[in-house]
Amino acid sequence: MRKQTKSKVTWELKPGQPLTARQRREIEALARLPEARVDTSDIPELPRGAWKNAVRGKWYRPVKQPVSIRLDTDVLAWLKAKGTGYQTKVNTLLREKMLEELGR
Repeated sequence: MRKQTKSKVTWELKPGQPLTARQRREIEALARLPEARVDTSDIPELPRGAWKNAVRGKWYRPVKQPVSIRLDTDVLAWLKAKGTGYQTKVNTLLREKMLEELGR
């Protein structure tokens, strides 16, 4: 559905509504466009500090699976010495290593 407001044209795609052939061609043409040629002059810059209170992972909650794991006593003591949430710290350390190995 096309909406015209003053000098701006916006498109609204309703859920389940397939793209037309023309829309598909336009999207593919835009995807091939080099970054340097993309006009972003109509997008306002964010003010300084716009992300200062941002929290990573606030809304994303991956599915957790309970497991039993045996850790060396000194490793567990090190994790617990850093405060509460040692299981979260174990998960974070393992995720960082996994992403490093996957090259992400």
